[in-house]
Amino acid sequence: MRFTYAEAMTDPSYHLPLAQAAEAAGYSSIAVADSLVYPRESDAGYPYTADGDREFLEDKSFVETFTLIAAMGAVTSTIRFTPFVLKLAVRPPVLVAKQAGSLAFLTGNRLGLGVGLSPWPEDFAVMGVPWARRGRRMDEAIAVIRGLTGGGYFEYHGEFYDLPPVKMSPAPTEPIPILVGGHSEAALRRAARLGDGWMHGGGDPGELDTLLARLAALRAEEGTADRPFEIHAISPEAYTVDGVKRLADKGVTDLIVGFRNPYVKGPDTQPLAKKIEHLERFAESVIAKVG
Repeated sequence: MRFTYAEAMTDPSYHLPLAQAAEAAGYSSIAVADSLVYPRESDAGYPYTADGDREFLEDKSFVETFTLIAAMGAVTSTIRFTPFVLKLAVRPPVLVAKQAGSLAFLTGNRLGLGVGLSPWPEDFAVMGVPWARRGRRMDEAIAVIRGLTGGGYFEYHGEFYDLPPVKMSPAPTEPIPILVGGHSEAALRRAARLGDGWMHGGGDPGELDTLLARLAALRAEEGTADRPFEIHAISPEAYTVDGVKRLADKGVTDLIVGFRNPYVKGPDTQPLAKKIEHLERFAESVIAKVG
């Protein structure tokens, strides 16, 4: 089992020392949140809170995802970085391929590219991308990124993207794992069909088993059940050794853990020293004992 440390919507100056502390404590990766803008008005709800409330996001700091990964990568040497998740459908995939490929090259293949849609129509609007057919657009974007980060000439002719034979340099020396996030049927099928893994978004803990079972069924349908596949999950069981073992038995490969409730309005008042204390205590009580 691998462990991912999650901390977001906090003082931006904390990210680099937290990455160093998590690496020293034995975490495998850092989850890196992605957010573009906060709309003054929106009819959309947040999918991973019980009431859909999104107001906790207002005035929270989100350093641009790839920029933050580059900064953390420069002060660490082993820990991996996993966008959780990059809003891929609103971004130009050729640019994302260049950014992701450059980061993977510079960090020694320490990037797992978590990708998803966006629950906010406003993200699509401000980026000039249609909301309609966003799922199909994302499918094509995944294909473009995978092809362009492969190192050779790549061409693509789809509904949304049309590329002549082109290539990018430098290219990563290993394929970038593409981890698909989301709980919908379409997201699970996309992960099963196109992904190197799936990222669970949290929410009702009781739904995880149902999602895992459906994901397994879809992988069997898509003929990908024998392919290496990462499953990143959030669960209350992640905080005990016995719970970790139960999750491993269910096929979970990576556990995402954090030590405060981020879904609250107002600034994060937890000091940096307390954050480091929490992540180190968990490493001693769980990570070290799981092995």
